[in-house]
This record gives sequence, structure tokens and C-alpha cells, in this order.
Amino acid sequence: MQNLFKPGLIGKLEIKNRIVMAPMGTTGLVELDGRYSQRGIDYFVARAKGGVGLIETGLMVVDVEIEKRALGPWSGYPRADSPVYIARLNELADAIHGYGAKIAAQLTAGLGRVARGAIVNSGWAIAPSPQPCFWNPNISARGLTTEEIEKLVKAFSVAAMIVKMAGFDAIDLHGHEGYLLDQFMTSKWNQRTDKYGGDLEGRLRFPLEVVESIRKAVGPDFPIIYRMAASHYVEGGREIDESIVIAKRFQEAGIDCLHVDAGCYESWNWAHPPLYMERAPVIESIASIKNVVSVPIIAVGRLGYPDLAEKILSEGKADFIALGRQLLADPEWPNKVKEKQWNDIRPCIGDHDGCMGRIFEGKYISCTVNPQTGMEREFNIQPALEKKSVLVIGGGPGGMEAARVAALRGHKVTLWEKSGELGGMLIPASVPEFKSDVKAFLEYLSYQIQKLGVRVELNKKVTPELVMKSKADEVIIATGATPIILDIPGCEKKQVITAADLFLGKRKTGKKVVVVGGGVIGCEAALWVAQKGKEVTILEILEDVITDLFLANKKQLIQMLSGKSVKIMTGVKILEIADQNVLIENAGRKEVLEANTVVMAIGLKSETTLIDGLKSANFPVHCIGDCITPRKIQSAIWEGFRLTLNI
Repeated sequence: MQNLFKPGLIGKLEIKNRIVMAPMGTTGLVELDGRYSQRGIDYFVARAKGGVGLIETGLMVVDVEIEKRALGPWSGYPRADSPVYIARLNELADAIHGYGAKIAAQLTAGLGRVARGAIVNSGWAIAPSPQPCFWNPNISARGLTTEEIEKLVKAFSVAAMIVKMAGFDAIDLHGHEGYLLDQFMTSKWNQRTDKYGGDLEGRLRFPLEVVESIRKAVGPDFPIIYRMAASHYVEGGREIDESIVIAKRFQEAGIDCLHVDAGCYESWNWAHPPLYMERAPVIESIASIKNVVSVPIIAVGRLGYPDLAEKILSEGKADFIALGRQLLADPEWPNKVKEKQWNDIRPCIGDHDGCMGRIFEGKYISCTVNPQTGMEREFNIQPALEKKSVLVIGGGPGGMEAARVAALRGHKVTLWEKSGELGGMLIPASVPEFKSDVKAFLEYLSYQIQKLGVRVELNKKVTPELVMKSKADEVIIATGATPIILDIPGCEKKQVITAADLFLGKRKTGKKVVVVGGGVIGCEAALWVAQKGKEVTILEILEDVITDLFLANKKQLIQMLSGKSVKIMTGVKILEIADQNVLIENAGRKEVLEANTVVMAIGLKSETTLIDGLKSANFPVHCIGDCITPRKIQSAIWEGFRLTLNI
């Protein structure tokens, strides 16, 4: 890791290593008046303590009047439009500096056409020129006046002075993902006919004036980073050739560093690449830009793998590696990589449920596999005052997390698992190559269980009587759930198999495969089988598929299914399964589909046999995860963590 931990320069600012915490929008860790909360400061400090060289804050607004940012449910962004914010920003900067890290304020002109909530519904949405709002095309964003653009330019200079006075080390301009600055730069969204539109020079005028305004405010030596997309991956959006020209233009204008990403709201799977996407999907485009400029380049996009990060730097494709969600999953990633504690790295599983999914529900940013994110102080793991004997029944993700935290706190932990290996539903879920991050998380949990000395008993047939004889001080039930089989004629036939058994290879599949259920499990099963050359049809009774995934993940999975020519039929009802076919009702008509194999992926039902037996005996137990009700992995992990944090 010689390159990853070599000091680097952005302008004249020295960064202790080449690891950057990528900006991640808003965190929800902000007071109502726009100041960072103590939890927000703790959140960033945890990453600085973990060894990051540079932290980019995420969106910080420079004006709250033009876009009505101070109003409505989306007012919870940090602000830098008044000197009243200096004190709290200084508190954050000083805390970061205490761990040898540097911090850059990401300043934004606003969301523009991609605004949500009250901003759109009240008619306050803005854009370079009039156009439909992304989230509600029935409402149009109005075009900014020249006077408003000039006001925003001035607001950037004020905000820049404020963050510099607060002790920040650099400014990061948010010109990415189709937000307002990016909208001005892009002909797809900028249809102005005045000096701020037209050709590329006109479209760049606003961001270049912002750069000039900031430079005059902060002086020649204060670093300015510009974050931009190499390609938008949407029809009419920016392509790499134009981005190369823009990168050169920004360098000429005095930008000290370029942070290169990809995508926009229409192509969120590029802006927020999910676990289905290949690692480092944007790196060749990033390298193309690096080849034509002399300022340092920050790369981003599924780079949280130590060998990969080092390889990118050693090959000269970038100068810095930005990590976003990986630092949510494990803020200690830099330190663990440096100390060669790679087995202790908690991997990001790329589901977006704990981070972007929560943000879009109006919640604070966190992480599916790391409940401490956003609650660093409140959820700090402390030794138990009273050491207890803790029995965990069920070796799935919830049970393993409960055992891990209980052992960390000093309890004597025993884990009983009815099968021959730990993992529960993570085992079949991690089989496809496109789910390798889930496999890495399973390996992480297994290693922690072993490392912490948890006593594991596999192939354990557990009965209520055995639990009551265990003499454990605390009993945690995490028996999970089992797949549901559709109750129709023919469901007992040998060609019918659950998605879990399919992944585990318990039965061979025929040439023609029908997957019953268009949720995430069904679509993943269909993709995996299609990758093996099978002809696959997905049957879903609802009018849409994959309604249980974050938008970026859904978009990527749909694209991958389309690439394998998987047939998707919605609004259909299955009537009967015969020896080599399936009888369905489609739009009121009966049809017969050839099917050598039928895969059931219609959901799970809680395994409550043990719970019911213990409850009938009035034996006190704690229940976590799918045995309460089937949900996503986040619920199991969070319930296991929170429960044992308080035992």
C-alpha cells in the first residue's frame, strides 16, 4: 500500500494519504437552523479518527432564498450563508484536524430541477431554463433570472470566506449528478439564449464565474476542488469528449483538483453504483481526464477494495481514492488497511438501504451493516458492567451480529445453529458473482465470531426444553424465516424449487426456467440462471417488479436482466404447475408456458416454532430479525446490534 499512504498535494495543501471521504449529499445530522449537530460532528470525526486524509462534507448551501432552501421538509442542509455558522463549522474543522485529517466544504448552488417535496409542490423549483421537474414532471421548474444568477455567484464568495474563516482547508464545488451547476453546464438542461447558455463557453459561464468569485474571496493558495461527471449515461447528457474539454477549461480557470464521478438522477446506478455493478466502473473515463490535465484527480465509484485502490494509484489513473459508502460501513477502513487487518474490514454490501434509502425517507444517514453510523457517540460499544452468559439461537446475520456485539462487551456467548454452517439466508444470497460483497460481509461476520471466541455449536437440534436447561442469563432467538411455496395444484412436483435451494445447487435446472415472483430475490435468481445460458421468464402478479429495492439498484438490475433477454410478465396469475409447463392467467386469458424448472421466490414466513414453545412455557427470550417478521438484512443487523448493546 505504498501509494495509498503516500502524502499528496492539492494545490499547496498537503494531505497525509491518498484516501478521501467522498461527499454524500445531506446527512440529516443538522440542526433546524442549518448548523451541524453534535452527532454530525461525531460522524465526520469517526472517519478522521479512522485514518482518512481528506473529508469532503457533502452539500452545504450558499443561499436559502432563491430556492427557498430555508422552507419545507428539505431545509435540513448545513448552511454557510451567514457568519453565525462560523462557530459550529470551526468546531467541526478543529475536531477533524485533531486527527491529522483535512476538511473541504462542499458548496452547492442548489438542486434545481431535481428538488423534491415542498420546493417542487409549492412552485419554487428553479433551473437554468424552464423544464419539467424530475420527481414530478407535471410541475415545471422556472428559469433563473440573470440577477438571481449574479446573486448566487456572490453568495459563493461569501460562503467561501465563511468556511475559510471557520478553519476549513479547501472548497469542493458540487457540479455533479445533475444538480444546478451541472444543469447549467449541460445542453440537455440548459436551453438559455443569453450569455449563460448556448455554446459550451456560455454554459460554463456560471460555474466559471463562481470559481472566479471564490478565488477572489479566499486568495490564490486556498484549494478549490470541482466535482463533475465524466459522462451522464443518459440521452442528451454530457459525454466523455466534452468532459475532457471542460476539465481543461477548469484547469485554466484555476481549479486545483478535479473530483470525477459519473451519472445523474436519470442514471442513478452510475452516480450511486450498487452491488450489481462491476468494481471501479468509471475508472477508465477518470483516467482519460487525468491524461489531459496536470491538476490532481480524485477517483470514486466502488473503490473500497485495498488492492484495487492501490492498483489505480500505481497505474497513474488517479491521484486520490474517494470512498463514500465503504466509510459508512467501516470508518476505520484506512487504519485497518494500513495495519494489514483486512479481515477486520466490515464491507459495504451496496444495497443503499441504510444510506441513500434512509436519506430519501427523511431519516439520518446510516448503514445497513453498521448501525453506529450517524450514532457514533450514542452507540459506542462499552464493556458490560455485569458479565452474563448469553445464548444466541440462529446463525444468520442477526444472530451473528448479536453474538459479535455481546462478545465485544465481554459477555460469555454461545451460538447454536441448526445447520452445518453459519450465515442463514446470507449463504444462498452470496452465491451469485454479482453478490460478492454480500459474501465478503458473511466472511467478515464469521471471522469476527471466531476471533472473539464465541462458542459455536453447529447441527444443533434446539428444543424449548434444551433452551430452558441451558441456564443462560439471556436468550436471543434469531431463527429467521423459511421460503413460501405457492399453494396451487402441482406445487409439490419435483421441478419446483425455492430460490434459496436454487442458489445452493440442490437441484439442476432445465433449459427453460420460470421464476415465480418479481421481487429482488426472484429477479436475482432469474439473472443468475440466465447468466448460465438458460431461457428465463419472470412471473409477477403485481404490475411492477423489484418494488423492494432502492432506485439505483433497481435500475441496474433491470438493465442486467434486459441484457440477458429475460422475459418479464407482470399482472399475471399462476393457476397450475404441470410436468413441463405452467398454466397462467394473463389479462383474462389462459396461457401455457414451457417450464422445465419452476423457481419459487414469493417471500418468506417467520420460523416461530421455538419461540411459540418458549412463550407457552413463560420462558423469557429476546427475538430479532425475520423470526419476528420477514424483512431486509438491515433489520436483522440493527436489531441484533441494539439489543446486545443494552444487555
